[in-house]
Amino acid sequence: MSYENKILQMKKMIKKSSSKEEEKKTPFAKPSDPAYTKDWEMAGLKRIENQFGMVFLLETHYPLETKHGDFLLGDLYNAFRLWSMPDNSHPIELTKDDQLIFYDTETTGLRGVGTQIFLNGILEVSQAGFILKQYVLAEPSHETAFLYESKLWEPNKTLVTYNGKSFDWPQLQTRFTLHKKDLPNLPEQRHIDLLHGSKRIWKNDLSRMKLTQIEEEKLGFKRVGDIPGYLAPIIYLDAIKSGNPDVLLKVLDHNKYDLLSLVTLYIHATNLLCESEEDESSTTITNIGKWYGDLSDYEKGSRVLEKVTNQFNSNEAGYAHYHLAFQRKKQHLYEEAYQSFMNAVPFLKESEQLIAYIELAKIDEHRRKDYQSALFYTYKAERTLNNMQSLDRDKKLKKFNEISHRQLRLKKKQSLHGK
Repeated sequence: MSYENKILQMKKMIKKSSSKEEEKKTPFAKPSDPAYTKDWEMAGLKRIENQFGMVFLLETHYPLETKHGDFLLGDLYNAFRLWSMPDNSHPIELTKDDQLIFYDTETTGLRGVGTQIFLNGILEVSQAGFILKQYVLAEPSHETAFLYESKLWEPNKTLVTYNGKSFDWPQLQTRFTLHKKDLPNLPEQRHIDLLHGSKRIWKNDLSRMKLTQIEEEKLGFKRVGDIPGYLAPIIYLDAIKSGNPDVLLKVLDHNKYDLLSLVTLYIHATNLLCESEEDESSTTITNIGKWYGDLSDYEKGSRVLEKVTNQFNSNEAGYAHYHLAFQRKKQHLYEEAYQSFMNAVPFLKESEQLIAYIELAKIDEHRRKDYQSALFYTYKAERTLNNMQSLDRDKKLKKFNEISHRQLRLKKKQSLHGK
């Protein structure tokens, strides 16, 4: 390349970089306030202005003595105390030193880039009580201001949500990405999604995992005059079209109930996980014991499951024996595991019975060296498998082959050792 051409290329590069710098230096064009601003302020919403525009805020303070359903909000500090005890450890544990916020949104739809968050509900915790900050999108053109004012871009927060990992947080990430030219990056935050926890605790106990059902059946709270969540988008769009916020305030009430219930749900879940609350079904306590086992805390898991086997009748304790057997096996307590599988079998569904029979055969073969008993349980497994209508043909054939292979091996061992 000639010297002249190099100079021309450098000039072009300088021109490009300077135009980029000018683009960066271009001040943000703040949108004008909506015509209904005064009306919304008169309704109790506070106008907040920042460098990107404006946002409406409704702020409510709750003392620690506030009762929501069967719980005081201040019981959260007892939950912190429970988690501080050496014996209590779990992924949902929190401390009073965490920058904790309970978070819930309302959006203009369910999916897609065109879906906007129009309400950011943030419940903060302090020594004196709780501060509920509900940020309302003034209108779509003020979205940058709305997102910035949430302060969710600040690091080291711990979020507690209900289905937030699948819905609220991904929606927020999408909106921040669309405004990345103006907004700080949205960091990854620690996130406790209580929908996941509720499914683990109340599987096969609650028919649905809607927050409103958990409120009524587990938290002692029933909403009166609540607006269904699916109406929220229509109500918001109508409010910015008409300028009348009256019905929109009921959406804020709906969001408020969600957030207060997140606090009491967390309290209740903590009490159950830390064994400080006993008034639950055998199914729920079994689920908790299994959860600890899945986290490899077999000592805690076994202790919880033993409560079920000691306090409930055989029919109710069947699945507790089943999960206890696996945890005892993990602890190399093979005789105890064997007995637990035996206790469980009569009360299990066919799919779990099949697994239990094979586990009994394994312990007989490898630990007890009782090949005749092991063969007996493989035949039991074979008959159970034969009766299973739900299993598809290929999976069934594969299982039959596995059992047949085990039987051949056991017969060889039996002929060698005479047992």
